[in-house]
Formats: sequence, structure tokens, C-alpha cells
Amino acid sequence: GSRQVQSKTSQIWSRVPENLKGCIWLVLASLIFTIMMAAIKDVGQRIPVWEILFIRQICVIVILSPRMLQSFPHAFKTDRLQLHGARIFCSVCAMAAGFTAVIHMPLADVTAISFARTLFITLLAVVLLKEVVDLKRWGPTIFGFIGVLIVLQPSFEGIDYYAFLALASAVFLAVVMIVTRVLTKTESPVTIMTYQSFGLAVAFAIPAYIYWETPTAFELIAMVLIGVLMSMAQYSNIQAYKHGEASAVQPMEYTRLLFAGLIGILFFQETPGLLTIVGSLVILAGAVYSVKEMRREQRVPDE
Repeated sequence: GSRQVQSKTSQIWSRVPENLKGCIWLVLASLIFTIMMAAIKDVGQRIPVWEILFIRQICVIVILSPRMLQSFPHAFKTDRLQLHGARIFCSVCAMAAGFTAVIHMPLADVTAISFARTLFITLLAVVLLKEVVDLKRWGPTIFGFIGVLIVLQPSFEGIDYYAFLALASAVFLAVVMIVTRVLTKTESPVTIMTYQSFGLAVAFAIPAYIYWETPTAFELIAMVLIGVLMSMAQYSNIQAYKHGEASAVQPMEYTRLLFAGLIGILFFQETPGLLTIVGSLVILAGAVYSVKEMRREQRVPDE
């Protein structure tokens, strides 16, 4: 019955290469995160972003509380407090800038611009993690960044304020991803999420209090849903970087382009501009090539 199916599924999953496991986890995280972004965009038309982020973090803590109590006090034990602090600080900056951009820009545009972080992640993976990145991985990364520039449309007069926030968010997220990769070597996913959740809740509390707007019942439900989705996305993301190399797993997040484009069209009546479509196709082409190369590399040892 169900136990046999579960056992067979576990056996199949155990044979999946680690980088491929990381990719599967990241596609799941990307879908959940895009749905969460859409919810923030909708609620953010009236509710301040700080309030949304604060309510979301409270929900994440409530969801995590059974795991944290079960792991108490082990979940709080760490020798890498400074790294947790750096991750929290960069997360606050990334979320505040990124979600402000989400509220004020088309979903597909801000998602495409956010992929500038792929270049930053690859650079940091080489410099800080000493990961070996060959030309076959550099190619899709640079190709993807060209796609981001097409969407961003930079000029000598500068770029749009909200587009700049989206780009700044990409830089901070790149650091978060690399720090996550380092932390997963010694810390459990529960410990990482515990410090992240409490740290962000404290950071968002003060601005949320200052700019507080009383939410309607629908807005409150939506913010709770955002918290649920965020905890799911966080866990999936941590699992992705635990299983796979940062430079190998990252291209899978390009699937967010498809999710964001579809949700933007269906729920926000956003028609992507020509440059957004062209840039997104360039980004996707690089991602497809990267996946094909990775699959080819995984097959070689079996032959």
C-alpha cells in the first residue's frame, strides 16, 4: 500500500544526483515564492510593506514553533552567530527593497531584474566558496545577465527608482544565498530558519508599528497566507542549497520568470513589454543550456 509507495519513492529519490535534488527543491521554492510575491503585490496596494513583512514573520514563527520546541534548546545552539546576523541583515535589506519594487512594478519585470543576482552568486561562489566554475557554467550566467540588462534598459540618465530597488535587492539576495550555503555545512535547516525568523520579526517590528494600517479581514487572511508560503519557500530554498552547489542549482530559479509572467497576466492584467519578453527569453535560453549541460555531466559517470 502506501508504505510500499513511500519506500519506492525514497529509493528513487536516494539515487537522484545531489545537484539535481537541489534543482528540484529550488523549482518548488520558486513557484511558492512567486505566488507569495503576487499576494504581497495585491495586499501592498493599501497596507505598508513593513506591516506585511512583520505579520508574515509572526506567521512563520507560529508555523515553525512545533519544530523549534521539539529541537529546543538545540535549535538555538550555534557557533556562527555573526553569520546568522549577516544573513538577517541582508535579508531585511533584500526584502524591503525587493517587495517595494514588486508592489510598484509589473511582476514579470521585477522578477527578471532580480535575476541579476545570478552573476553575483556565481562570482561570490568562486571567490568565497572556492567552487570551480568552468566556461560551460559561466556562459549561461553571463547570457542570463545580458537578458536582465535588456529588461532593465539602463541608460546614461540612470534607471527607474523601483528598478534600482529591484537591482539592489538582487545584490543582497546573492549574499544571503552564499551565506546560506556556508551555514548549511554546519547548521540544521531548523536552526537557520529559527534565527532568520526571530531576527526578521524583531527588525520589522518597529517600522511596522510606525506605519501601521488596520487590515481588513481579507487583508489579514492574505498576510497569514503570505507567512505560510514564505515558511514553505524558505525551507525548500535551504534544502536546495544543502543538496546542490550554488553555481549549479541557481539556474533553476529562472522558472520564476514563467510563473511571474503567467500570474501577472492572469491576476493583474499585466502585459509584458517587448523588451521584457526578449530579455526573459534570453535568460531562459541560458537556463535551458545550463540544465542540458548538467544532465550530460551527470550521465557521463554512469556510462
